[in-house]
Formats: sequence, structure tokens, C-alpha cells
Amino acid sequence: MAESELRALVVGTGFGCRIQVPALRGAGFDVVGLVGSDAGRTAERAAANGVAQAYTDLDKAIAETDAQVVAISTPPHTHAPLSLQALSHGCHVLCEKPFARDGREAQAMLDAAQAAGKVHVIGNEFRFVPQRATVARAIAEGMIGKPHFASLVQIMGFVKEAEDEFPDWWFDPAEGGGWLGASGSHVVDQIRAWLGEFESVSASLDTVSLTRGPVDDSYSVRFRLRNGVEGIMQQTSGAYGPLTELTHIAGDKGRIWFDGPAVRFADSKGERELPVPGDLALPDPPPLTADPRHARPDWQAMAYVEIAPYTRLCEAMRAAILGAPSPSPVPVASFADGVANMKVMDAIRASAANGGELVKVEQA
Repeated sequence: MAESELRALVVGTGFGCRIQVPALRGAGFDVVGLVGSDAGRTAERAAANGVAQAYTDLDKAIAETDAQVVAISTPPHTHAPLSLQALSHGCHVLCEKPFARDGREAQAMLDAAQAAGKVHVIGNEFRFVPQRATVARAIAEGMIGKPHFASLVQIMGFVKEAEDEFPDWWFDPAEGGGWLGASGSHVVDQIRAWLGEFESVSASLDTVSLTRGPVDDSYSVRFRLRNGVEGIMQQTSGAYGPLTELTHIAGDKGRIWFDGPAVRFADSKGERELPVPGDLALPDPPPLTADPRHARPDWQAMAYVEIAPYTRLCEAMRAAILGAPSPSPVPVASFADGVANMKVMDAIRASAANGGELVKVEQA
């Protein structure tokens, strides 16, 4: 396939404009259309982001632009029908997380993607963050020996501080709202990529300070992996004050962790910083669009964090479509990962709904 043929549609005018449009362009895609639910608003946002065409119908958008790639960043309850629609047209699909409403819906999406024989990618861009990729490589190379203990904790107030700017769907559990889906899906994927598959969870979901809807802004999960690793994943985005992040993985030969930008390692010989290998470095972030929403504090905060790794994710997807070598040794998250991640989140929600009872994770 010629490079000039890599035409992409972005479905969703929030995250789609903030991250996917610049990241896809930075990776070499031609973003030929923006698809939204409101015609006037979508046309306005397409113009602000330099996208030539605006649509409210995905079938029409694909037919008129001859796009080969559809990037989806709509509310989670729409991910399945939109992905299936795109795949029915023979398009490759990049779908945001949380992947679906549940594991059953996710499985239908994976089955359709495999039947279509198309490239399918989940927006777990944080796999490509150099700090996290360095930890993944160190564990895979046996630096800490056999992993036994994992603690992934984050405390911040991002959602509370930006609550008024969030869309209504984010506060509706039926539409996939809440912090477990927004951030916990990344952490589940991170644990699976670093350490292996989940066996069981005991969990609680809580609301610390949100007021707009009955969704969680916090979670606490104790987990056990199939290989015996025991751990906790705990976050709140409803706490006042600065970001605090503590990630520690301990094995029988060493411990690796970060609580800031540097990755630290300790074993019987002492403690040291692990440099980021050159092949895990990220590209310079692509320029932002002229969308006036980039002036908002919530957009500024997340664009800084997400655009560079998302660009690398899009570069890897582009390489897969073209049959070319990936620009990164870090594997993208596929729809198969989406199924596995959703089954873990199904178990977390089932446990939380039953007082934290131990729930086995269904095997993907």
C-alpha cells in the first residue's frame, strides 16, 4: 500500500481533536474527515483543527473519503457499534479505551477484527512512555528475578479540578463513565504488559469528591496474577493537592520503581538509576492544532502527557498497515488486549458490587 493511501477518519470531536488528529498527522496519516454527533459543532471543530470534511454519519464519511483507517474516541458505549461499522467497510481501526462496556462486547469486536483481517489497535499509549517501557524491558530481561510484589498507587485531583469541563457521558455509568474506565484501564494494561495475566481481584470503587454524577473517581484493587505475583492498584483523581505517584515492583533478585521521572533499581549490589535506552525514546510531539480548546488547562495538562506517546502508537499502527518494521520495540495493545483488559475490569466491578469479595478473572 502506498503511503499516500493512508487516509484516516477521526470519530469523536473531544479527545479526537485534542490527541488523535495531531498524533495521526505526526505519524504520517492524512486525516481526511472528522465525524461527530452534531453537524454544526463538528463542522466548526473540523475547521479549527484543519480537517477538510465534517460528517455525522460514518458510512457516508468512509464512502466519500475512501478512508482506510478509522480512529474512534467517542463515549465507550459506542465503541463496539462504531468499530463493527468501520470493520464492515474493510477499515483498520484504532479504538480508544475503555475498549467496550464489558468483556462480551469486547470479544465481539475482536472476532470481527480478526475475521476482517485488519489491523486493530487500542489507545493504550502509555505503553510507549519511556519510563514505563524501561521498566517493562528490565522486568522482561530478568533484572529483578522472579516478580513477587507490585504496588501501583496514584493520588491526584485532575478530575475534580476539571470536572466542569468533562462531557456529560463521563458521569454516566451506563455510557462508560468513571475513573476506573478512564485510568484503571491503563493500569490494568500496564500490569498485564509488565507482569502477566490476572487470576483474581478484590476491589472497591469510591467517590471522594465528584458531584456531577454517580460514578467513581477512585478505586482500590488487590490482585493476584496467574504467575503468583501479588499486588495492589489504587488511584484517586478526586483528591486536592499535587500529583503523587508510587510504582514499585519487587522480585527475588531486585526491585524497580519510580516516584518521579527517573527509573530506579536496587539489588544486592546497591541502588542506581536506570537510563532510558535510545530505542525507547519518543519522537518530538507534533504541533497542536488551532483548536481554541487547547488553551483550556485540562487540555494543556493532558496534551503534554499524551501526544508524544500517542504519536508513537500511531507510527506503530501505520507500520503494521504498511507491513513495515515498527519504529518501536514496544508492542501496541491490540483488540485481544482490549478483551483481556475488559475481563479484568468486569471482575473489578463485580467485586466492588459485592463488598470486595474475591472474584476470579475470566480467561480471555
